[in-house]
Amino acid sequence: MARQGPSFRRTRRGDFQVRLSPPERDILRTLPGQLRDLLEEDPAADPGLARLHPPAHPEDRRLEAEYRSLVQDDLARQRREALDVMVATVGADRLDEDQLSAWLSVLNDLRLVLGTRLDVTEDMYERGFPEDDPRAQAFALYAYLGYLQEEAVQALAAALPEGGPDVEPGVVG
Repeated sequence: MARQGPSFRRTRRGDFQVRLSPPERDILRTLPGQLRDLLEEDPAADPGLARLHPPAHPEDRRLEAEYRSLVQDDLARQRREALDVMVATVGADRLDEDQLSAWLSVLNDLRLVLGTRLDVTEDMYERGFPEDDPRAQAFALYAYLGYLQEEAVQALAAALPEGGPDVEPGVVG
């Protein structure tokens, strides 16, 4: 997947140029459907999916149930909407900020699920997988998704004022 330059670059118009090769786009076309299917399953049945639903109150079952009843449907709707955006724009040469943010959300969810399934640790990430390991391809996908996620964050952050979004230009916080 050799390409020069960043995958996402903010343009003067304020949108983002998408620079992905056809094989990259082919890979990215398959993943949202897989994640959508997984989201229909019971989070308790799959550790990767459970990672997308971490407990807010692990020490208190009543508070946890209350929290889930308040946010679960909204979070699921937001995930489906982000998946819809990525599916609709995976072939696009330009994305607006909301679309790139949706991509970032999907990339994050994909990495969380895959990383949990691979039981990724810092040590494994630094060492990598031996090529003969049956998980090597999945780990390569995990690393690629991380690369895309980082590039999306960098592109989105490029428009932020130095010091963060709430700092006036030239004011040190």
